Amino acid sequence: MGTFLNSIRCLLNKFLIYIIGVSLFSIACKENIKKRETPYILDIPDAFPEMPIPSHNPLTVEKVELGRKLFFDPILSVDSTISCASCHIPQIAFADHEPQAKGIHGKIGMRNTPTLYNIGYAPYLFMEGKVPDLETQVIAPVQHEEEMGLNLRDLLKRLEKHPYYKKQFQLAFGEKPTPGNFVRALACFERTLISGNSSYDQYINGDTNALTAQQKLGMELFFSERLQCSKCHGGFNFTNYGFENIGLYVHYEDIGLARATADTNDIGKFKVPTLRNISITYPYMHNGSLQTLNDVIEFYNEGGKKNPNKSSLIKPLKLSEAEKKALISFLESLTEEQAYTKYLQP
Repeated sequence: MGTFLNSIRCLLNKFLIYIIGVSLFSIACKENIKKRETPYILDIPDAFPEMPIPSHNPLTVEKVELGRKLFFDPILSVDSTISCASCHIPQIAFADHEPQAKGIHGKIGMRNTPTLYNIGYAPYLFMEGKVPDLETQVIAPVQHEEEMGLNLRDLLKRLEKHPYYKKQFQLAFGEKPTPGNFVRALACFERTLISGNSSYDQYINGDTNALTAQQKLGMELFFSERLQCSKCHGGFNFTNYGFENIGLYVHYEDIGLARATADTNDIGKFKVPTLRNISITYPYMHNGSLQTLNDVIEFYNEGGKKNPNKSSLIKPLKLSEAEKKALISFLESLTEEQAYTKYLQP
């Protein structure tokens, strides 16, 4: 019944967005565009908790549609070549396959692009957790010189002159584009990016044939006290949202959490990432230094490098070859291959 209701919610949201899009043509003929606040119904998987939505930015169909349009539009970059979707590619679970993100003029960022799926559940953003919410986070990539490189003031001028955006901001917020409603629209769209129907999810929801025998063995290993993977990668989103130094390096060029805290004990600590859709979001680690899941398993199997801040959980695992393959097979079961299709532009 839960799956059926979620399908109905998804279809209802698509229908409402279609109606909003079509209505823009008739609205354009009117001088006075009235603000609309059509509630957006999130498609929450059965095993997921309710998503925390800030009271100052409730989800509406109008804001989600505006945010979706902005997300895919290169108008947000200084030379109109880069959109949010250039790095957060829907077909790659809203991540990419670059070691570090590429911005305008081919500039290389300092970190790997994370998936945006289930980002609405994150209690903070960036790998050192220095940003408290999506509304605040949106501004950074737009203005950063190595990413989109566009001053927010100049962006707003562009949006005010654009026929679609001029009308859609009025429809969604009842006013012209402002910094506040720009970030709220993008944040609303990003909160709709939910993935929770992988083979693993189907299995825990009662389909005993959804996982292979090898994947079931990998699942047992993953949740075992011997490996303790779920100590960090636990919960519905396979992350505890904590910060850990896993011993990736003896000396870290990127100091991670210490950038935010200035505490030497935090050097090399990064936010624990979700493992959902992990099979398609390679390369891995904060800097994309490990290319494949096999590389990742081999790294953990060896127990990481010596570092004074390394987590006590990181130690040699002594996995057999069969166990390594089973663990990788289970991680592959956490990917929902076609989840992105409902977020693409019509």
